[in-house]
Amino acid sequence: MNIEAVDIFQARVARHAALADPARLRIVDLLTLGDFSPTELQAELGMPSNLLSHHLRTLEEAGLATRHRSEADKRRSYLRLAADAFEGLVPGIAHDARRVVFVCTRNSARSQLAAALWRQASTVPSASAGTHPADSIARGAIEAAQRHGLDLPDLAPRALDEVADATDFIVTVCDNAHEELIGLDGIHWSVSDPLREGTAAAFDKAFEDIAHRVNELAPRVVAA
Repeated sequence: MNIEAVDIFQARVARHAALADPARLRIVDLLTLGDFSPTELQAELGMPSNLLSHHLRTLEEAGLATRHRSEADKRRSYLRLAADAFEGLVPGIAHDARRVVFVCTRNSARSQLAAALWRQASTVPSASAGTHPADSIARGAIEAAQRHGLDLPDLAPRALDEVADATDFIVTVCDNAHEELIGLDGIHWSVSDPLREGTAAAFDKAFEDIAHRVNELAPRVVAA
């Protein structure tokens, strides 16, 4: 981890630590609505002034709040939420990748859907593969894609060793594939196999699970 990354991480730690206190979290909630003077915050929270001062100092040091003087009464100050108060509270960029390859056992449903959903969410290229490819895409996956307005290309399932190479970022989307590929670098999504039930509801559930995960991951992966 380089120095810049360490500094960013420590800033995240400080902000989370500051927000871990119920009183400081309440202050931040109030500041999302508008600016408050310390006196107004004290009245709102029913808190002794010395304790409030401690909390405000902690929020300012963590970069969550700023203070400025009143243009009317120069003895009075107002606290406001920092412009970038919530920046970095959630994880930032996690990976750079030349391509994202989604892997399941048969490459007939979950991995195909994931690759197609990824193409909607990211400019980083995607592909899919299976550890034991089927002969064709599952009809239920095609119909689920149609119900959700997703363009699912009619691509024949392919084997992982025919598709992926060492530069790919691998995402396994089924437990069988993940547990078969012990030691494979990448991440795992434990998505239920819709083929077990074979119902439209099962395919829709898998689709929605994958779509949610894709939308969460895509902003955190940048082109290598």
